[in-house]
Amino acid sequence: MRTEPIRPEPTHDETLSTEPLRSEAEPGRAGPGHGEPRRAEPARGGSGHRGPHRAGPRPAGTDRPEAEDAEPDRDAEPDRDAEPDRDAKPDRAVVRDALGVGVAVGLSGFAFGVTSAGAGLDLLQTCALSLLVFTGASQFALVGALAAGGNPFTAAAGAFFLGTRNAFYGLRLSQLLALPRSVRPFAAHWVIDETAAVALAQPGRRAARIGFTVTGLTLYVLWNLTTLLGVLGAEAIGDTEAWGLDAAGPAVFLALLAPMLRGTTERAVAAIAVVLGLGFLPVLPAGVPVLAAALAAPLVLWFRGRGAGHAQEDGTGRREEKGTDR
Repeated sequence: MRTEPIRPEPTHDETLSTEPLRSEAEPGRAGPGHGEPRRAEPARGGSGHRGPHRAGPRPAGTDRPEAEDAEPDRDAEPDRDAEPDRDAKPDRAVVRDALGVGVAVGLSGFAFGVTSAGAGLDLLQTCALSLLVFTGASQFALVGALAAGGNPFTAAAGAFFLGTRNAFYGLRLSQLLALPRSVRPFAAHWVIDETAAVALAQPGRRAARIGFTVTGLTLYVLWNLTTLLGVLGAEAIGDTEAWGLDAAGPAVFLALLAPMLRGTTERAVAAIAVVLGLGFLPVLPAGVPVLAAALAAPLVLWFRGRGAGHAQEDGTGRREEKGTDR
């Protein structure tokens, strides 16, 4: 009689390691362990900490496209239109600010009309200046030089040099506004101090376009309308010098200039220009001192560049001395 050796019952761990995984193809069985593959236990480290579970291949439809994994191009220039509108300014607020600037400055065209009539220009000449030139500082400089008895060509040259600043505004605004080519020649006529200031103060391209358009349109209409009223009013008044209106032009010119004197460089240029203008006034013909005062800008910039060069040389020398001491 053969006797079978008694085998010890397998432990739970041995059962898990030796029992084959049941296939999902077995029909009719439900519940855990029947019809489902048994999940493998995560590997245990030497310290008893379970290692991270590594998932198998992702099911179909859950893989992310390669475009999401690709890193964005950090060197690309951000588009102001594509940026999120966190700091976006409402269109109503932009229009309100633009109207405020346009109305406030546009009303000063009345002073230009009075000054131009006092300088001897007739109604047609004065209105043509506002329609075609449309830059207040240059217009006041022109009629001021003519009122002082200056040569018309000299007065026009001074007004021209004063208006060249608008070209630098145009370089910046062309990139900011990005207007179509067919519109740029018309928009260039509105590139002045006020439109540039309003457009550059906006957070996005849309707001900048709205601010530029509303400011330019409001200012252009009011400036020309008040210029006409100023000429008609001056003709009704008669002698403008008797009423002291001949000082309206320089007063408005200073009012337009004062907000630009923000930094030390601008103030230094203005101070030297005043000294040059007043110094050459008794010895040069009328209108020429204005051109001489324009030399203040390159003079200040030359001194500033020279000072920066000396400061850089001193810093380099000090670094070399520290290197030799070591």
